[in-house]
Amino acid sequence: MLTAEGLVKTFPGVRALDGATLRLAAGSVHALLGENGAGKSTMVKLLTGVYRPDGGKIVLDGRELHLTGPLDAQRAGIGVVHQERNLIPAFSVAENIVLHHLPRRLGVVDRNRMRAEARRCLDLLDLDLDPDTPVADLSVAHGQLVEIAKALSLDSKVLLLDEPTASLTGDEADRLYAIVRKLRASGQAVVLVSHKLEEVFAVADAVTVLRDGRSVAEAEPLASYTQGQVVDLMVGRAYASVSLAAREIDQRTPPALRLDRVSTAGGHRDISLAVRPGEILGLYGLVGAGRSELAKALLGLDRITGGTVEVHGKPVRIRTVGEALRRHRIGYVTENRKEEGVFLDQPITRNIGVTIWRRIARRGLVTERAERTVVAEYTERLGIRAASPRQLAGQLSGGNQQKVSLAKWLAARCEILIVDEPTVGIDVRTKAAFHELIAELAGAGMALLLISSDLPEIVTLADRVAVMNDFTVRGELANDHDYGRMSQAIIRLIHAGPDREQTGTGPDRPDAAGEPSA
Repeated sequence: MLTAEGLVKTFPGVRALDGATLRLAAGSVHALLGENGAGKSTMVKLLTGVYRPDGGKIVLDGRELHLTGPLDAQRAGIGVVHQERNLIPAFSVAENIVLHHLPRRLGVVDRNRMRAEARRCLDLLDLDLDPDTPVADLSVAHGQLVEIAKALSLDSKVLLLDEPTASLTGDEADRLYAIVRKLRASGQAVVLVSHKLEEVFAVADAVTVLRDGRSVAEAEPLASYTQGQVVDLMVGRAYASVSLAAREIDQRTPPALRLDRVSTAGGHRDISLAVRPGEILGLYGLVGAGRSELAKALLGLDRITGGTVEVHGKPVRIRTVGEALRRHRIGYVTENRKEEGVFLDQPITRNIGVTIWRRIARRGLVTERAERTVVAEYTERLGIRAASPRQLAGQLSGGNQQKVSLAKWLAARCEILIVDEPTVGIDVRTKAAFHELIAELAGAGMALLLISSDLPEIVTLADRVAVMNDFTVRGELANDHDYGRMSQAIIRLIHAGPDREQTGTGPDRPDAAGEPSA
C-alpha cells in the first residue's frame, strides 16, 4: 500500500535519516522500532508532511506523493497521532476532533453534527468525556486519547501511531489495540511506533527496525523474532537488562517531605504520605487518579485547602515553583516535557542553566561561558546526545529532551525531586539508564517521589508504593520487588472501595518494612 524508500533528512549537525525504507501492506499492523534518536519520529513526520525529505520518495497506492504539509497527507489518506501533543487548548474536544473536516449546514458549522461525530469517536475508545470540554482542562492522558479519537475520525488508509499508549493505563491501551485490530481487519495499514515491546508483540504483524537513521530490518515478519533479538537489532549489540542494587532505608530518619491529611482545591482529600532522604516513594494509580495534580499542588500550582505539608520537619506553604526550588530545594521533572519540561526554541545550555542563573550570575549578568561550564558536567553525566551545547532542545530526540529536563534540576542541587512519568516514550536502553540514574540519586541521599503508570517501573525502582485512586491514597505497600505479588497487591488497592483508604503500611507505621499488604 505504501512504500517510503531511501528517505534522507538532515538537521544542523545531525543526519536523522540516512536512506531509511518502510514498506506497508494493506490489512497489517507494522511496528516501527528503534532507540531514541534512531529516526522513527522523523520518518513519521516525513510521511505526514510535517517535514520534507532531502532525498528518497514516498509512494501510496502506486502514486508518488509530494507532500507540502500535513493537510496534503490527510487528503492522501494518511492519518497520524504524533508523540507530542497536537491539540488546540482553547478549542473543545469536539472542535479538535473534527477540526479538518468541520460539518457545515448552509455555510455555518453544524455543531450538533460536530458533537455527534466527536461522540462516535470517543465511544470507540470507551471514553466518557463531554465533547464540549475545553482541551486545556484535560490531563495529558485524556489529551492523548482525544488525539487518537481525532485520527480515527479521518477514516485514513494509513494510520501512524507514534507512542499512542505512552500515558495510558493497561485497560485504555487494550481498548485502543482492539480498535487497531478492527482497522487491520478492514484493510487499513497501521504503523505502530512504541517502546513497549510487550504491546508490539501482542498486536503487530511485521517490523522495521531503525538504527542511526538506517533500516537494519525491513518489513520482516515479527513472529520470526524474539523480544531480545529485536532489542539487539535496536542497540546494535547484545543488551543486558539492568539489575539495581538494594538500598537500606533507615525508618528512623525523619522524612524529607511529609503530607498529613492534605486536601486541595483540585479535589484531593486527606492525603497522607512521606518520603525520606535516600528513599524512592512510588505513586501509582490509573489515569485521572490525581497523582500529577498532587505534585503540582505541592509546588504551589494549585491551592492546598487543608492539612499540613512539612519539609525536613518544618511546616511550609509553597506558593510558586521558584519558591519550592530556592527555599526548599524541591524540583519537578514534569510528565509533559514538550510543553512544561524544556524550552523547545532555546539551546541546551539555556535549558539546563535556567535553574541556576542566580548562582552563576556575576554582577547580575549570566554569561554563556558560565552556563557552558556547568552544563558540560550534566551533558556528560546524563549522556545527552547533541551536535553541540548550542543545539535547540526542540531538535533533540524525546529521550534526550527528557535528560535535559532532568539535568536542570540536578544542576540546581535539589534535595527532594518529584519525577513524573520519567520514561514515557523512551527506548529500552535509555530507560535502563534512567532507572540506574534514579537509583543513583536515591543512593546519594536524595528523596524521590516517583509518579509512573508503568507498573514494572514502579516495582523495579520504588522502596514503597502509595496507591492512588479518585484523588485519594488507597493505601501503601512495602515493595519486595516481586512483580507478581506486588502487581496483584497494587491492583487490589486501586479497586478497593473508599472505606479501604489509607489501610496499607505507611512510612511512619512500625510494620512499613514488612511484606506487601492491602
